[in-house]
Amino acid sequence: MEKKLNTNTSTSTHVSNSTTSSTPHQEFHVTYFDSHCGRIRTEVFDDLRVAERFASRSVCDEQDWAVIDAVPVQQERLAA
Repeated sequence: MEKKLNTNTSTSTHVSNSTTSSTPHQEFHVTYFDSHCGRIRTEVFDDLRVAERFASRSVCDEQDWAVIDAVPVQQERLAA
């Protein structure tokens, strides 16, 4: 069984996990397919390593997949 896991940033469509680093105003959206319920879901993390662990755990089945997107945090969220 092969795990499908992609890491994306806003400036690059595919970056290896070792070259992606977080910046102070960035969050990580993990979008994944859960074949058990047939739904695509998204979780948001502040830390890349935590997002990578979650994505890795989310890919359990041959049909599952997960994508990590690095997203700049909007100014409104910074104030909260």
